[in-house]
Amino acid sequence: MQLTQLTALEIPCLQGATEIIEIKKGYSTDRKFRVQLENGKVLVRSFDMAQVEVKRREFEVLKAMEQYNVLCSRPLEFGQMMELGWGYMVLSYVEGEDGADQLPHYPVEQQYAIGFQAGQELDKIHQYQAPEGTVSSWYDRKLPKHKRYVEQYNRLGIRFKGDAQVLSFIEEHLELMRDRPNLFQHDDYHVGNLIVSGGKLAGVIDFNRYDWGDPVHEFLKVGMFSTETSIPFCIGQIRGYHQNQDPDESFWKLYSLYMAMCLISSVVWIQKVKPEETDLMLATIHRVLEDHDGFERLMPKWYAAGDIGL
Repeated sequence: MQLTQLTALEIPCLQGATEIIEIKKGYSTDRKFRVQLENGKVLVRSFDMAQVEVKRREFEVLKAMEQYNVLCSRPLEFGQMMELGWGYMVLSYVEGEDGADQLPHYPVEQQYAIGFQAGQELDKIHQYQAPEGTVSSWYDRKLPKHKRYVEQYNRLGIRFKGDAQVLSFIEEHLELMRDRPNLFQHDDYHVGNLIVSGGKLAGVIDFNRYDWGDPVHEFLKVGMFSTETSIPFCIGQIRGYHQNQDPDESFWKLYSLYMAMCLISSVVWIQKVKPEETDLMLATIHRVLEDHDGFERLMPKWYAAGDIGL
């Protein structure tokens, strides 16, 4: 779907649009447009009609985030254009720049402070609990998913050095997932989905991959991706989430388990989505293995180094 001045006229809250610019960043199948109105900007996400009910639930999630005062887009309008075969949601636009692009330009103290804010926002996000009886246990959902990834990984023929040790570590720690809480998960919480402005966190974006489950699982994107941009930010995020404290060993055990599981699933995922980036993903995997000494250590080296550089 191409949002134009003409189709914008069919969406009530877009009356008077003066500029429509498509946003092409990210892996989402949604098409995203920044629309300039007389009184400010809004974000329009369009999607195929087959996705309407999924997207309606995502829209309701954003309403819940508003109740918890999370810094993110506010839901404005949800609708369908039957004759064109697509649905849409209109959200408030979070002004600022991509955190992945901007963080390296800030002093390390500011990177840490923005990370601290990001941790506080994540804590707010995790106040939202799955409605009772609507979601099966985290263990019952995560374990079969992991086993499928292992089967697919073994069939691929693409291996990373140390995978046997990683798989062994996972098997030894799977029981840690039992009885974990079913809380709301953004499920893609990293610097690329955070907007910064004026040296502060302006908002969290892209809730379209949300899930329910263990809140610690949310932190695997820190080790996989955010550390490549800013280690001070990552340390700040973890401490901001934990009320300015260092997390205990139980956190690091779960964190390491999810990181290890992610290494296996990432090989499978990259082959399905962007096989041309396989070498980049393998480089990330090797970096994570180095951070954890092949999972001989739970707390990654970058965190254990503490405030070096701050």
